[in-house]
Amino acid sequence: MFGQRLKLARKKQGLSLRSLSDRLDNQISAQAIGKYERGEMMPGSRVLLNLSKTLEVTPEYLLSDQVLSLEGMEFRKHSRTTVRERAEVEATVIDHLERYLAVENILETCNQDWQVPNLQRRFLGCVEEAEELAIELRKAWNLGIDAIPNMTELLEEQGIKVVLTKLPERVSGLTCKVQQSANKTRLSVIVINNTHTLERRRLTLAHELGHRIIADDSPVDHEKASNVFAGAFLMPKQHLIMETGKHRNTFGYREIIQLKRQYRVSAAALLVRFEATDIIKKQTMVYAFQTYAKGWRRSEPDPIEPEKQRGEFESPRRFERLCLWALAEQFISPAKAMELLKQPLEYIEEAMKGPTKANANYCQ
Repeated sequence: MFGQRLKLARKKQGLSLRSLSDRLDNQISAQAIGKYERGEMMPGSRVLLNLSKTLEVTPEYLLSDQVLSLEGMEFRKHSRTTVRERAEVEATVIDHLERYLAVENILETCNQDWQVPNLQRRFLGCVEEAEELAIELRKAWNLGIDAIPNMTELLEEQGIKVVLTKLPERVSGLTCKVQQSANKTRLSVIVINNTHTLERRRLTLAHELGHRIIADDSPVDHEKASNVFAGAFLMPKQHLIMETGKHRNTFGYREIIQLKRQYRVSAAALLVRFEATDIIKKQTMVYAFQTYAKGWRRSEPDPIEPEKQRGEFESPRRFERLCLWALAEQFISPAKAMELLKQPLEYIEEAMKGPTKANANYCQ
């Protein structure tokens, strides 16, 4: 396990065995580092500290075995990611999950293998069947047909770990399963790009959820099927028709903006969904993208989340809540909370005592 973590941390920094040895002032040879990575040797405590400092990771990250591997973590072919970028993402996800699982173990919360209630991974014979799959999942989760207020919170409630982090610009998100240490179940994880707009992140979450529940051996274009699923899950046809009417010849700008804010999706995705549900004809959609909606795919009109607050709306909160729970009950110290949350003491104190310490009821 140590060797795998060491190799991943090295790749994250974009270093070869020789260049890592050089950064360590040749105190550790490239041959020795190679043996560490292959599991043929284990470093002493001093070497371990030097390696972790140089690679900008903690010794705990290199030594922990809570997360054995990330399964099915695939980058889309069009993303054109480098080896270093993939290693950065994998290391970031593992680090976050190590801390997440640590606080769950402290609180003895149960990590169960994620299963969609009353719905197994679905075999799709054609892309269009993804629409029905979205309807069935909404029923299984008792969501009705209304817009989903917080997609991230919903997935966390259903047992899916959501990691919001900086990804290469070309990567919107990805999904994977986490293989934990022996005799523990696998966890489902969705990773999304915190530099993208809220509208795009919500679509990405729904898209990756589609990848998670569409059977791998389905003879369909999985990207297209997941897109259909995402649109139907976030913008149910029945609800859209109630809000817009069954057939429309055109839409005004302000109506589109209000609807996109209601469903919390991009304006471009809304137009595509109008066409997919036969609310507008294809030529109407094409005309929109050629005229008033030109550029909407590249730049979101009237975004819900201000650019300076990118990544703050609908962000994952469960991990922080668990850490603060453990701290409030004195299962962990403020120093441990700082380590888990990667936040300074001032942040931890304010989180427990509030802006005005006079009203605090937290005792260390």
